Amino acid sequence: MLQTVRVQTRALVQAADLLAEIATDASPLIVDVRWSLSGADRAGYAAGHLPGAVFCDLDAELAGPPGDGGRHPLPTPEQMTELMCRLGIWADRRVVVLDGGAGAAAARAWWCLRWAGHEDVRVLDGGLPAWAAAGGPVEVGDVDPVPTDDVVVRAGSMPTVTADEVQHRRVGRLLDARAPERFRGETEPVDPVAGHVPGAVSCWTGLFQGPDGRYLAAEQVRNLLLGADEVVDLTAYCGSGVTASQLVLLGHEVGLEVALYPGSWSHWVRDESRPVATGVSGGAHRVRLGLSRDPG
Repeated sequence: MLQTVRVQTRALVQAADLLAEIATDASPLIVDVRWSLSGADRAGYAAGHLPGAVFCDLDAELAGPPGDGGRHPLPTPEQMTELMCRLGIWADRRVVVLDGGAGAAAARAWWCLRWAGHEDVRVLDGGLPAWAAAGGPVEVGDVDPVPTDDVVVRAGSMPTVTADEVQHRRVGRLLDARAPERFRGETEPVDPVAGHVPGAVSCWTGLFQGPDGRYLAAEQVRNLLLGADEVVDLTAYCGSGVTASQLVLLGHEVGLEVALYPGSWSHWVRDESRPVATGVSGGAHRVRLGLSRDPG
């Protein structure tokens, strides 16, 4: 069983604070990781981004090739080393990541860098819309990173769980970060099987953001993550391990350690022996996959 621990360092940064920070000589490296299920939004980045921000492609650089490990399996240590060298993330460099406001891509970038052992990385709360609302300047075109070879990768620096641990209920409170209708199995727009892991509870990430796209206050976040339990081990999953990174990030912000099931649903349903549940609290059943169908 995982052990919940207290996490102290804050990872979210507000737009006004970042505005003041980039005006100093200690300005952090800003990484723009705009992305959606249709792919990386490099065109959006080129049309307007934070001054000096460099672009990162989530599919190509923050995940391994899709396959048996799911749609977004973890990148290898070698991939993370190459990425950090390319972007110029040396051992003690301060980094801020952001996306277009949905939050999932920025959380994935934060998680991957933390998993690789880089501790000084934060997420712009509310992403680009929050920056615009704060009057932050933007610039157009690409920014060429300044590479480095002073990179230290310590892969495995964030807690993860395996499908076997999930199946045998050794993960504590299992949080499903997908939209409620996907959790209930009413629809499945991406993966070949609808439903959720038996025993999981719906914990849609959309519940954690206010109308302005910024995350809720700490007490509200904590209540959503823990439910009726005061102290419990927590594990998050989603469709492919991207959106669930937000629950890890938010747990971090309120002092709770949340483990990630990296392959998530897209990995779970690759094995037809694993049970699937539908509805809010329906019984589990096993499914036979149509693996000739592209899982996305």
